[in-house]
Amino acid sequence: MNRKLALVAVLIVAVLTAGIAIAAGGGDDDQPLTGSTRDRAVNAALEHTGGGTVQETEAGDDGAAYGVEIRLDDGRQVEVNLDEDFNVIGQEDDDDTPGEEED
Repeated sequence: MNRKLALVAVLIVAVLTAGIAIAAGGGDDDQPLTGSTRDRAVNAALEHTGGGTVQETEAGDDGAAYGVEIRLDDGRQVEVNLDEDFNVIGQEDDDDTPGEEED
């Protein structure tokens, strides 16, 4: 009987641990850019897109050193990805609103 009780206890601990790990990973922990880093990233991104309105900035997003979300004049929203030297390494359409968690 003690063996069954021990197995149940182990299973409960495993389920609780998995739940905590899922909950911790579900949040948006991207750090917004600040100061001259933000200025340089925004300038590079806006130059790349030819203008628009900055919606959000973040460090270390999607494998890039910096990400800048921009609402273009035609209403589309894109995310411009930059390397650590503020060179554009990619751009993707971005349907989420600023601060919205992605699935």
